[in-house]
Amino acid sequence: MPAPNVRDMHTTPVAVQGTLDDLGTPLSEVTFVVLDLETTGGKPAGSNITEIGAVKVRGGVVLGEFQTLVRPGEPIPAFVSVLTGISNAMVASAPRIDRVLGSFLEFLGEGVVVAHNAPYDVGFLKAACRETGEQWPRPAVVDTAHLARQLVTADEAPNRKLGTLASLFGTTTTPDHRALHDARATVDVLHALIDRVGNLGVHSLEELQTYSKRVTPGQRRKRVLADDLPSAPGVYVFKDANGQALYVGTSVDIRKRVRSYFTESEKRARMRDMVRLAEEVTPVVCQTALEAQVRELRLIAEHKPRFNRRSRYPERAVWLKLTDEAFPRLSVVSSVRDDSPGYVGPFGSKAAAELAMTALHDVLPLRRCTKRLSRKGDSTACALFDLGKCGAPCIGQQSVDDYAAIADEARSMLTADARPVVDALLDRMNALGAQGRYEDAAAVRDRLLAFVRGAARAQRLDPLARTPEVVAARPGALGGWEVVCIRYGRFAGTTLTPRGADPMPYIAALRETAEVVAAPVAPAPAALTEETERVLHWLEQPGVRIVHTEGVWVCPVNGAGGSRNRLERLMDAGSGGGARVAG
Repeated sequence: MPAPNVRDMHTTPVAVQGTLDDLGTPLSEVTFVVLDLETTGGKPAGSNITEIGAVKVRGGVVLGEFQTLVRPGEPIPAFVSVLTGISNAMVASAPRIDRVLGSFLEFLGEGVVVAHNAPYDVGFLKAACRETGEQWPRPAVVDTAHLARQLVTADEAPNRKLGTLASLFGTTTTPDHRALHDARATVDVLHALIDRVGNLGVHSLEELQTYSKRVTPGQRRKRVLADDLPSAPGVYVFKDANGQALYVGTSVDIRKRVRSYFTESEKRARMRDMVRLAEEVTPVVCQTALEAQVRELRLIAEHKPRFNRRSRYPERAVWLKLTDEAFPRLSVVSSVRDDSPGYVGPFGSKAAAELAMTALHDVLPLRRCTKRLSRKGDSTACALFDLGKCGAPCIGQQSVDDYAAIADEARSMLTADARPVVDALLDRMNALGAQGRYEDAAAVRDRLLAFVRGAARAQRLDPLARTPEVVAARPGALGGWEVVCIRYGRFAGTTLTPRGADPMPYIAALRETAEVVAAPVAPAPAALTEETERVLHWLEQPGVRIVHTEGVWVCPVNGAGGSRNRLERLMDAGSGGGARVAG
């Protein structure tokens, strides 16, 4: 049986303009394998390959060709024979696909597949690999039909068929539905299209693969902003002509991530608007992913970039506290002071804090009036006294000691044990649901969730905010250790120890050089709340080891975190109207 025809070309290299573009693989260095298949039908299911033709080319130089007929194992339909000129007699003695596919994949090697309507050809090759047990190598793919739709206007050509493009670009080979001839024509079409995108600033394989006319010329020209950025983990800051920060982000590879903003892969309209305004990108190289996350949060909070949607206004967070007076009450405040041990939060909005306040009022007869009460009391009480929701200390119906017992219970629910609030409000939700009062039950649910989320957040922050120092380490991705120093909940420093080295001297140096942090008023940490939560998340990752601590770092046994997690799971499972929520 005829063997596949594979030819190596040893022609004189054609001079090709090189590129110093370091944002990807220069096109002049890419080995393209331009292929075409002839088949018995239009889909791999129920159809088979009858011919494979391919041309290997790099830098304008043809390196080799591959051609073979393939016996499909089924009759070739008459209309296909008329179209391709391949008859049943021609393939009768040809090898089956299992005899030639390995040779073709060897010819392909690590090349980039190019085809006109590439999904068609690649689909048949993948199906053949599944049928024969060969491993599809998952090469990069370039579709000349897709590129032509982006680059060839309707005035130039009525369609983007290979024959039409061959005529437009004057290819040396006329496509005639024979695989090798069509592959040779596609080589010339590819080169013509590369010339066009080169004039638009596309010089790398990665840019060619993602090229789209949806990326504006202005957006594409600004890719030079990524030229000098480091391929390292860290933070990047887009800035406008006045040096004002437009957007802050993080990446494990700054240059690669910034480069993506200038390609079709960036589909967010607001990011395209940001790129239009950007004139500079400032990198901040970081040793670890945690350091990058922290620096991103700090930069966003400091500069409030207009295109960042989160973390811009941490100062708007509020807390719920139990006031420090003879008859304490709940109050929403903007900061934590050293005046009460009963703070929860922070909450993202005043409305959320007020929901949490209402949850506690539903369970305990705390006073709700805002005036400061004297120990003697006033002459009149509000309607809450008549409703049994307040003991009326305002008129002397409740002594300081009696009220103190209620206040102590509230303080415990806020800072230590949320179960009484959770159990009472779950019972109320179920009762309302049983009565068909689903909207009222949903309102109780929202209040309860707001309370346990705020309480859990404070109880989670408080221990670390009171701890002068925690040093922790986890194995580094490339060996050695990733070490972090945390002081009063604030990221104070980090280091990476070399693989195989004793980490203790590096840890000692980190402790000596880490940021000096003043003790905050707990439960507020000495950092942005979101920063401390990122640090806590890192500390909880598998493999993290505590190397050193100063102070006591403990959490309440019956804290709100467990209740919050249980409630959120229950809400997800029983979100249908009227569903009973078990305690």
